[in-house]
Amino acid sequence: MADPNGFLRYQRAEQAKRPKDERVQDWREVYAEQSTEERDQEVRTQASRCMDCGIPFCHSGSAGCPLGNLIPEWNDLVRRGDWAEASERLHATNNFPEFTGKLCPAPCEAGCVLSISPASGGPVAIKRVEETIAARAWELDYVRPEQSEVPTGQRVAVVGSGPAGLAAAQQLTRAGHEVTVFERDDRLGGLLRYGIPEFKMEKKVLDRRLAQLRREGTTFVTACEVGVDVTVEELRERFDAVVLAVGALRGRDDTTTDGRELSGIHLAMEHLVPANKQCEGDGPPDIDAAGKHVVIIGGGDTGADSYGTAIRQGALSVTQLDQYPQPPSTRDDERSPWPTWPYLLRTYPVHEERGERRFAVAVKRFVGDEDGAVRAIELRTVRVEKDSETGRREVVATSEEVEEIPADLVLFAIGFEGVEHMRLLDDLGLSLTPRGTVSCGPDWQTAAPGVFVCGDAHRGASLVVWAIAEGRSVAHAVDHYLTGASDLPSPVHPTALPLAVV
Repeated sequence: MADPNGFLRYQRAEQAKRPKDERVQDWREVYAEQSTEERDQEVRTQASRCMDCGIPFCHSGSAGCPLGNLIPEWNDLVRRGDWAEASERLHATNNFPEFTGKLCPAPCEAGCVLSISPASGGPVAIKRVEETIAARAWELDYVRPEQSEVPTGQRVAVVGSGPAGLAAAQQLTRAGHEVTVFERDDRLGGLLRYGIPEFKMEKKVLDRRLAQLRREGTTFVTACEVGVDVTVEELRERFDAVVLAVGALRGRDDTTTDGRELSGIHLAMEHLVPANKQCEGDGPPDIDAAGKHVVIIGGGDTGADSYGTAIRQGALSVTQLDQYPQPPSTRDDERSPWPTWPYLLRTYPVHEERGERRFAVAVKRFVGDEDGAVRAIELRTVRVEKDSETGRREVVATSEEVEEIPADLVLFAIGFEGVEHMRLLDDLGLSLTPRGTVSCGPDWQTAAPGVFVCGDAHRGASLVVWAIAEGRSVAHAVDHYLTGASDLPSPVHPTALPLAVV
C-alpha cells in the first residue's frame, strides 16, 4: 500500500454508462467503451483507494467473498500496473472473474472496511477492478489453457453447465480427470446463457471461456438430458463419479390470486429464455413485450432483468411491483450492520432508463378481457407482517382502496422454489429437502454413492460467487474420492452461510 490516505485523496468512481436513449435500442452491454489507457488509469486510481487492511473482511468467507479472492493483493498489483501478476492472483481463487466482475452484486464491497461510514467516500470499487483485471488478462493473452501432464484415468460426469458445473469441470480436468459436461439445453452456460440478458453480459464473454475449457480437455455434450437421453445405468457404467450442478430453476408462482389463469401471465424465466435465444439468432420469441403494458411482480435481480428486456423489446410501459416498503438509500446499522449485506434500495441501470417501481403494493386480482387475456391489474397498498412464533410472513392490506393499472403482459419474478423435479434424481434415489434442494454430507457427496452436488442445486438460488466456490469445493471432494488425496482448493464447506443478522 503506497498511500494509506488513498481513499481520502480519490473518490469512488463507477464506470460511465452509455446514454439511455442509445442503449435501449440494442442489446449490447450498458457501459460505455473506453480506450485501454483511460480505463486502466481510472481503475489503477480506484485500486489505490484500498487500505490493505490487517483483517480484510472483503475476502472473508462469511462477510465478503466466499471464493476467498485475495483482493488487497491484486488491488495493489493493479495500482502498480502489474496486470500479469494481478491476473495470476485473481485466477488463483476464481475460475471466471469476467463473469463475477459483471454479474456479482459484490458482497466484497459490502464487507470493505470503507463501507463502515459514508464519510469514507464509499467502498473500494472492487468489482470494477476485478472485471478490468480479467479484461486485461484476455487482451494481453495471459489466459491460456492449463492442461494436466499426468492423466488419472478416472472419468467424471458433470450434469449442468452453469457456473458451478463449469468451475467443477475445469478444476477436475486440470487435476487430470477425464471430464464430460452434460447440458440439456441446445447451448452451454445454463443461466449464464439463457437467464442473464445480453445487456448485462454479452455471450461472447461466455463463449471465450468455454473455448478455453475445451482446449484444456473438457468434453461437452449439449441437448442431452441425463436420466432420459443417458440413463442412470449408463452414467454409472461410463463414469467413476458424478457431479450434479443442475441449478434450482423451479420458479415460484402465485396460483391463489384471482385471474391467474388468464393468458398473458407468465413466470419471468418464460420471458427471459426466449429473449436470450433471439439474441443468439433463434428468431422472435413467443412472449414479447413489444407494444404492451408490462407489469413485473417481484423486486429482485430476475425482475430487473425482465424489466430491461421488456424495455428493449419495445414495451409501452414497464412497472415493477414490490410488496415490501422502499428500502433506505443508506445502511441501517441496526438492521444490517457492517460487514453484513446491507438492506438498501438497489437501483440497476435499467431502472434509470424508463418505467417505474412501486413499493408496498400487491395484486388484488388480475382483470381479463372478453378473450380471456389479462388487460389490467387491481392493486392495493400492503404491509408484510412476520409471525414472531412461526416466522411466517403474511401480506396484509393497509387500505380498501383499489387502483387499476393497465397490464397486457405480467411476469412473476418472485424467486425460485428449488431443483426441478426430474427423472435423474428419482433414478438415483434422491429426494429433495423441504427447501427444494439436494442435500449432501460434509464431503459434498449425496445419499447416492459417488454422486456429488454443488451450486444452486445444493444451496438454493444464490449468487454466482457462491456457485463457483461450491464448484471448486466439490472438485476437491471428487478428486479426493477418486485418488485418496487432493491439492485442489476447497474455499467453502457445504454448511457455510453468509454472515447475517437474525
